[in-house]
Amino acid sequence: MKVESLANSDVLLLEPRMFADERGFFFESFNERVFNEIVGRSVRFVQDNHTRSTRNVLRGLHYQIERTQAKLVRAVVGEIFDVAVDLRRGSSTFGKPLNATLSAENKRQLWIPEGYAHGYVVLSDYAEVIYKTTDYWAPEHERCIAWNDPTLAIPWPLKSAPTLSAKDQLGTAFREAETFA
Repeated sequence: MKVESLANSDVLLLEPRMFADERGFFFESFNERVFNEIVGRSVRFVQDNHTRSTRNVLRGLHYQIERTQAKLVRAVVGEIFDVAVDLRRGSSTFGKPLNATLSAENKRQLWIPEGYAHGYVVLSDYAEVIYKTTDYWAPEHERCIAWNDPTLAIPWPLKSAPTLSAKDQLGTAFREAETFA
């Protein structure tokens, strides 16, 4: 597996080793032992989520201020522009958006540790995204940062305004967001 740290952060882009022939392909999408060696700690996933969205749908930037979640994200259909924002004050990448394009074609996954906000926009006609989390969804602790916050200046590859949920339309400015010590 090829592993790349985005901007010398804890966010890792994982590219699996593919085995393809005339019948199709095979790759190992998750192996606990290998994954824990890569991230340097024992990680326990408790929930798998699966979303389907159409082109230009933007989800995020979401995080939980308590019961924090690390995520392992991949697109199994279509293509997304995936973003993580470090919310750990004192970190060398605090407030810096980190991004990668994930697609069914490239099979890449993004490891986003606890302490980051996460979001993505769909680049293809539609996309299905699967992500594992290390804690359960806790709506009372969920927070949302505005996708278009000028301080973050995320380079979303958009040609028009994205489609947002009601919750995402109410995202907080980064300067006002709850962050981690």
